[in-house]
Amino acid sequence: MNMGLVEGKVAIVTGSGANIGEACAKMLAAHGARVAIADINEDGANRVAAEIEEAGGKATSFTVDLAEESSIVTMIKGVVETFGAIDILHNNAANTGVAQMQRDASLAEMDAEVWDVAFDINVRGTMFVTKHVVPHMIAAGGGSIINTGSGVSLLGDVLNPAYSSSKAAVNALTRNSAVQFGRANIRCNAVLPGLVLSPVAKAQMTDEQLNVIQRHVLLPRESVPDDIAGTVLWLASDLSSFVTGQIISADGGICHHQPHYADMMDMFASAQG
Repeated sequence: MNMGLVEGKVAIVTGSGANIGEACAKMLAAHGARVAIADINEDGANRVAAEIEEAGGKATSFTVDLAEESSIVTMIKGVVETFGAIDILHNNAANTGVAQMQRDASLAEMDAEVWDVAFDINVRGTMFVTKHVVPHMIAAGGGSIINTGSGVSLLGDVLNPAYSSSKAAVNALTRNSAVQFGRANIRCNAVLPGLVLSPVAKAQMTDEQLNVIQRHVLLPRESVPDDIAGTVLWLASDLSSFVTGQIISADGGICHHQPHYADMMDMFASAQG
């Protein structure tokens, strides 16, 4: 393990039993943080914590259900009892299960349960974790909160309106947290991934769907979980000590070009060929 940017700090990463959260937890640990691996998936959380420990880092797993405030309180109490403080909170967890995302399709046919589940976990759960972590950060003299948003929080899409709307609410929660806790030296920012090729993404999308999206990424490669982890590490570290209230896209530029970009690039390629 390397001496790193968050040496000696204590971090909670929710939803870190797999995928993007796992990458973020491992990167924070690699840079010296003691990491609480918090996930509803107990086996996944145990695995990630064990792999961090095997690599020479410090991590402990905690089972948490973001739909239950009491579960969140118990998790945070356990983190403080184990590590003594909380310096970094990465609110990464969201309900992206296959069944939920498949039902989150058409606003004209939206089931209230699907809408409510998206907001219960993605927004309400994020709010409750923030609520119960902030007093510990205030007592310690400050901290950094990083929320995981999404590129779809900025733009409309043909699918997943409940997820998209919930992530837009996370953006608003981020700004409100930054304003309310700034004078306590607590920063709050959000990182917005685009399509990240985690195992979950690969399992849910066809190659054709992936290619349609990839045509619009400005950089010449696909996004991987460590792209998000690097942004989270920067926001957690003192390198970003005067950055707060920001909604930062880490999406290869997919949300920042003219609508005709991909077709124009294809036209140029054909002309040169």
